[in-house]
Amino acid sequence: MALKGLSFEHVPVTLRWEHSDHDRPEYREFNPQANVPVLVDDGGRINQSLAIIEYLDEIRPAPPLLPQQPLDRARVRSLALFIACEMQPPNSLRVQRQLASRFGADPRALSAWQLHWCEVGFTALEAQLSTSAATGRFCHGDSPGLADCFLVPQVYTSQRPVVNADLSKWPTIRRIYQTCLALPAFEGALPQNQPDYESPVGH
Repeated sequence: MALKGLSFEHVPVTLRWEHSDHDRPEYREFNPQANVPVLVDDGGRINQSLAIIEYLDEIRPAPPLLPQQPLDRARVRSLALFIACEMQPPNSLRVQRQLASRFGADPRALSAWQLHWCEVGFTALEAQLSTSAATGRFCHGDSPGLADCFLVPQVYTSQRPVVNADLSKWPTIRRIYQTCLALPAFEGALPQNQPDYESPVGH
């Protein structure tokens, strides 16, 4: 939304290991997926980040978050989908809870689990980004786009003390991440810059 210059009303939904807002019956009634974010616009309700971002790109085409050419658009979607569908789910709160409750994973095991999937994902992404002529200052070209909107939160999460992934292993990813954070839109979207921010405790 910041990249598009869109104003919005922020309604906080805090995700916690216990007593989480998204576990409450009233939130599950509002959003049966029981996740975030949810965009409410023009009487409609949209779940899932990818659907939300593509919707915003359609209603506010400039600046574009997807390139014009079909093959380029497919590349950007592929990068975004890999992060959203392959990297993020194993390290989500719901998976962490199940690992602890069903299989007795302690904090050390949960940290090892998260680091493993970060390393698997970032290694694959680095190979794609570092060898493609389509990669520029950002994941695709020299303007921030859809893939960067997914990469930044994933890298940010990997830098939490409980994960502490070594970004020097993936220099292209680290460079793009730093380039993104130099932009006010990305810097302003960091968790600690939100009005409802709570310092993370444990996993």
